[in-house]
Amino acid sequence: MLFSLFALLLIAFGGKKKKKTLVSFVFAWAVIWKIVVPMCLRGADPILICLCAVCVLSAAIIFLVAGFTGKGWTAFAGTMLGVLSSCAMAWYFVGLFKINGAILPYSQALLYSGFENLNIADLYIGAIFLSSSGAVMDLSMDVAAGMSEIVRRNPDLPRGKLVESGLRIGRSVVGTMATTLLLAYSGGYLSLMMAFSAQGVSPSDFINNPYVASEFVKTIIGSFGLVLVAPFTALAGGFILKAPGAFSRAN
Repeated sequence: MLFSLFALLLIAFGGKKKKKTLVSFVFAWAVIWKIVVPMCLRGADPILICLCAVCVLSAAIIFLVAGFTGKGWTAFAGTMLGVLSSCAMAWYFVGLFKINGAILPYSQALLYSGFENLNIADLYIGAIFLSSSGAVMDLSMDVAAGMSEIVRRNPDLPRGKLVESGLRIGRSVVGTMATTLLLAYSGGYLSLMMAFSAQGVSPSDFINNPYVASEFVKTIIGSFGLVLVAPFTALAGGFILKAPGAFSRAN
């Protein structure tokens, strides 16, 4: 009933364009539940599975909303570059900080339920960039849409100036998007922070607790991906939106 109310409100407010948003919402849920979860349970590489899922979801959602236009290709290129950067940093820093993935909810229950072949460290890495990919996609579309409008208004704008404008657009939205990730993650573990605070745990012990450290790493690496996706999208837009042929169609 709650989902039906959300769908009706979305369609009533946005009309036909928002129907595409609803389709993308359902499609994202289906990919995660029907592909990512079963494949990981069967022992497939969680990092590879999550990367493929993000690639499929990004392509489906972005091109469903923006079409196969310069704006769509720019947003897709920026999204994938940002996600790949987050994946690389997650792989490096998870190993550096020795986070084994056992902090994931119900991970130990899975291991004791006959799924000893699960690599929960890689599962944690995949969860990092999978959970931040939506915000990365959102930011890349914001930058791509702004650059697309600039090209539509001024087709003769030099490529360098277009990239500079894309960077300016990215700077305007990066700050709030990074804070969005922080609030989303901290809100999910509000009771955990309250428990540590009530027990009088020192700040150094608090930040070094495995559960807190894992959320800290997830937040910071996700924010890294958000910060990097803005220049990546601006650079991709400079080449795609100013290229001759099909990619040059801004709208």
